[in-house]
Amino acid sequence: MEIPRLADHEVLDCDVLVIGGGTAGTMAALTAAAHGARVLLLEKAHVRHSGALAMGMDGVNNAVLPGLATPEDYVAEITRANDGIVNQRTVLRTATRGHAMVRRLERYGVKFEKDEHGAYAVRKVHRSGSYVLPMPEGRDIKKVLYRVLRRRENRERIRIENRLMPVRVLTHAGRAVGAAALHTRTGRLAVVRAGAVILATGAAGRLGLPASGYLYGTYENPTNAGDGHAMAYHAGAELSGIECFQINPLIKDYNGPACAYVANPFGGYQVNALGHRFVDSDYWSGQMMAEVKREIDSARGPIYLKVSHLPEETISALESILHTTERPTRGTFHAGRGHDYRTHDVEMHISEIGLCGGHSGSGVWVDENAATTVPGLYAAGDLACVPHNYMIGAFVFGDLAGEHAATGPGRDPYREEPPADQLAEAHELVYRPLRHPDGPPQQQVEYKLRRFVNDYVAPPKSDTRLAIAIETFERMREEIAAMGARTPHELMRCVEVSFIRDCAEMAARASLARAESRWGLYHQRVDLPERDDDRWLFHLNLRKGPDGSMEFLRRGVAPYVVPVPEFAPPARLAHPGPVPLEMPDPAGTASRVRTGSAAARPATPPCPTSPSHDSGSPRILALLALHDRTPSLAQLRPYLADADPRVRRTALTTLTETTPDGYATALTGALADDDAGVRGAAADALRELAEILPAAGTPDGDGMRAGLRGALTAPDAGVRAAALSLLHSVRTAGPEPFRAALADQATAVRLAAVSGLVGLDDTLGVARAATDQAREVRVAVARGLGTLADPGGLPALTRLARDRDPLVRAAAFTAAAAFPEAAELTALAATAAADPAWQVREGTVRALAAAGPQHLPRLRAALTDAHANVRRTAVQAMAPLAADPAVAEALTGSLDDTDADVRAYARRALTAAARGRPRGEERG
Repeated sequence: MEIPRLADHEVLDCDVLVIGGGTAGTMAALTAAAHGARVLLLEKAHVRHSGALAMGMDGVNNAVLPGLATPEDYVAEITRANDGIVNQRTVLRTATRGHAMVRRLERYGVKFEKDEHGAYAVRKVHRSGSYVLPMPEGRDIKKVLYRVLRRRENRERIRIENRLMPVRVLTHAGRAVGAAALHTRTGRLAVVRAGAVILATGAAGRLGLPASGYLYGTYENPTNAGDGHAMAYHAGAELSGIECFQINPLIKDYNGPACAYVANPFGGYQVNALGHRFVDSDYWSGQMMAEVKREIDSARGPIYLKVSHLPEETISALESILHTTERPTRGTFHAGRGHDYRTHDVEMHISEIGLCGGHSGSGVWVDENAATTVPGLYAAGDLACVPHNYMIGAFVFGDLAGEHAATGPGRDPYREEPPADQLAEAHELVYRPLRHPDGPPQQQVEYKLRRFVNDYVAPPKSDTRLAIAIETFERMREEIAAMGARTPHELMRCVEVSFIRDCAEMAARASLARAESRWGLYHQRVDLPERDDDRWLFHLNLRKGPDGSMEFLRRGVAPYVVPVPEFAPPARLAHPGPVPLEMPDPAGTASRVRTGSAAARPATPPCPTSPSHDSGSPRILALLALHDRTPSLAQLRPYLADADPRVRRTALTTLTETTPDGYATALTGALADDDAGVRGAAADALRELAEILPAAGTPDGDGMRAGLRGALTAPDAGVRAAALSLLHSVRTAGPEPFRAALADQATAVRLAAVSGLVGLDDTLGVARAATDQAREVRVAVARGLGTLADPGGLPALTRLARDRDPLVRAAAFTAAAAFPEAAELTALAATAAADPAWQVREGTVRALAAAGPQHLPRLRAALTDAHANVRRTAVQAMAPLAADPAVAEALTGSLDDTDADVRAYARRALTAAARGRPRGEERG
């Protein structure tokens, strides 16, 4: 097709423009029309079968019905699920208006399950509150809504334009006045002039790439590519919580919901591979998803939705719902694998990441009336930042948006010419692929973009990965602009890729800006693993600044209308409006990734003679030439102090490879460099040279040690951790710096401190960290105390044996083997021998084996443990006693074990006993 002239566009007028014909958009249009507005509803597909409701819905997740739940309880639950960062007034809207919405939907013809007395049959899924209202015939809900839209009284006021895809919201004097849109069949540009605009485009579901690799095999509706998120951003609206991702449980390999909300009330439940229930969270949230992922990744995975134990009538009822609603191909999928709910439980996994207010806590910032920060612009549904709002919340806020858009100021259409610069920008966005039709196809570019999202943005997050993501998404602007297209449909897909890129950049930058972990898996940062309410209990908002760059704002959490003891936002906000927030500069972080960092594993410095090693700089070329002549430190100093960090990094590489006199002091001096990449290169170099670093008493050795001690207070946590590790390596520091580092905010530093204290045989110092917040530190403490085998560490080790975390307990019981006379530890091990976690049971086997033969009955019982590792450890523990006939008999039973390791260790133990040699002498 040919590129149309900018002036050749269709103009449409309305009072209220609704963008998106799904859940919220349909309701917004109906309500706006009911308040007398002339409504234009734009849908890039077809309203009859668009949006998340396209194939129906099997139930309401958040029905707050009188006598069954209270709005206050619901608001408190959502506040907890969102880790305290929530505008309770918006959530309260859903809680207080949800019942009326259910009744309204009933009037439209939507059916909800009721008992024999006509009361709503609300089910209890979570441990507190009963909110789930099944919809046995929910597959028809979108048809019902479309039918209502097409009623005569609504047709008179609601004009539906299908196949018309908005690409930009138009603004004038800071107010939303319409939109520019592409007709996905004709390729023509349309301009809408409106008095108010409602965005209801759903979640940004096509952000991460599904495990299948299929671009459109997403958990969410694949047509939802973040259109509204990008349009709101470019219109100047604030978005909030974009670092709080949506990650959902799904059926493994199917990418549809496993629907525990449906199955749980029928008696189904989630189990790990051991058949154990494992979910501790009371509400479906990021915390629960963290537990799910942890369970999947652990030895207790995979996980399953267990339904095979249910009676036939229950399974039939489940099939009638699950195989006809929302994802009706579910039954076909199971049948294709030869699976049946009567014989097979449903393997579950987790979805790709997305942005969704309805299931998480991200989206366009709105108030309790669905108004955004741009006058005349509203947002509702999964697009809006109203946490865990689900379907009923989408209906409620669609209703609110329609009412206030229709009755608020400025409802009359914008009568002036469309803003020329904005219209030109939209025209360029839509039609640029036609200029190079043979450019890279959309599918390839989109796959690459979303692959990067998976690699660098999806949790677990870190500043280094996020910095790479930001750099990548910036670079991909040109690749996206170079995409080729020939048809209107291809133009639509190309624009969607630009929306995805915008959302990806927002997600990466917001994730980098929030310097803590929060919301469980949704924002899990491995470099900052702790939640920090003191510094980060606020809304992190972003918007497009006047210069076109992304800027971040801090919005305080408004005083709660429903108290939640776990969180304490200020009773009165010192700054009720947004406060600018400085965004971390990802450039230094990205360079650290490319060159190595103090926090990263030791890396081999790039060869300075490599043609690709920054050889384009004249200074670097000169340095490379100097490298071949084995330069002195004096010759390298100008390069070590060069203004270009690339030159300084290359100088460090040369310094490391040539080690002239004074090199160690120079390397430690570089730990204080302004550039993170240079600091990382210096730390890596010192680690590489740890075995040959100069001794104390030499000028270079003393200078290096002084530099390391100075680095203990560096702002860079990676530098602090490296300095501790190196001080430990050179064995010249006493326990004081390591003990002091136990209070460091960075987990990596505290781990280095524990390691150093173990190396110094400082039992009491190690024991101090037994109450550390990070599990990995407590595990290191347990192991360290076992290594030291000092009775002074017994109180701390006993405390760790009672820890809430099974891996900590497992480490503690393993360490208890060094204390066979510790009666309390042995008693705890005996009690924990039946612990649900196999790691703990394995640790108790080691502890009880060391405590003496009186615990042989428990060791024999462990030979039949459900987990192979426990059985293997029991065989190993009993091997020295294999000459005992009773032990030999027990080990003989293990020769038929299903696990090869168990069989092998049992065979070797019995062979050694038969030969009359101690187990340790057996070589067969």
